[in-house]
Amino acid sequence: MPEIQLGAHTLRSHGAKVARIHMHDWLILLLLVVIEVILNLIEPFHRFVGEEMMEDLKYPLQGNTVPIWAVPILGILLPLAIILTYYIIRRDVYDFHHAMLGLLFSVLITGVITDAIKDAVGRPRPDFFWRCFPDGKGVFDPVTRNVMCTGLKSVIKEGHKSFPSGHTSWSFAGLGFLSLYLSGKIRAFDRGGHVAKLCIIVLPLLVASLVGVSRVDDYWHHWQDVFAGGLLGLTVASFCYLQFFPPPYDVDGWGPHAYFEMLADSRNGTQSSANSTSCLIVCQTELDNVYAQSQHGMSSSEVRTRDTSPILDEMESGRRH
Repeated sequence: MPEIQLGAHTLRSHGAKVARIHMHDWLILLLLVVIEVILNLIEPFHRFVGEEMMEDLKYPLQGNTVPIWAVPILGILLPLAIILTYYIIRRDVYDFHHAMLGLLFSVLITGVITDAIKDAVGRPRPDFFWRCFPDGKGVFDPVTRNVMCTGLKSVIKEGHKSFPSGHTSWSFAGLGFLSLYLSGKIRAFDRGGHVAKLCIIVLPLLVASLVGVSRVDDYWHHWQDVFAGGLLGLTVASFCYLQFFPPPYDVDGWGPHAYFEMLADSRNGTQSSANSTSCLIVCQTELDNVYAQSQHGMSSSEVRTRDTSPILDEMESGRRH
């Protein structure tokens, strides 16, 4: 199992080269950001909510235990801080770049999928009644008995985005990626039987789970919303992680694919150089042998010529006599 040469591949020496190779990936990330902004601006589907259905949507309207600004801190900044710490220790630009790229892809892909489903489904939140009728007086269509909301438009818009849970999906995307990242770095599945390693990799998932539970406790989501959001975030995080790193249980699960490809290219280059050098030596030796043999052949022919000259002379002299 090869080990990373500390300080051999840093941001200063190889950072620009690695970033250029993945320039299209960074451009796609920017595109995902634009799509995410658009999905938050458009109006979600307003699903039919009848008078009888409102009986299950009268949970109290209250604030968030985990505010929305805390989700990027838990799902993005915290994993980035750990990834940066590992880079400071190991000085491996391949690991730092691909871990950061995989984390951002996990969160942004999850965010786009989550908000696209939210807008398409338009499921009302458990506190939809108080969003729709802040004064507690229900107003319904006389024919269809569909709700005719009297509350703030922005609050009502948010009330149609229950499925799936964005807090939960974002948390599981970022913290799920962190869990996979840590499991590879500490070799959690090396068959050494160290249960303490499992506690380390389960901790991020526990934090993400508590975020999901808070969404149900705050009556912002149904339990199905939270379950779907957690499954979505963890699935996307797994795919994005495996795009850049081997599985955590792999022998080389501690490093990114790009690092081992670089090692293989370096070995092939060294072997090619060695083969070229050996070829030059062998070819030169063969040329010397050919030259020596040719010289030897010329000498032999001269000897043979000199050997036969007296006989020819005698024959010539006999003819004269």
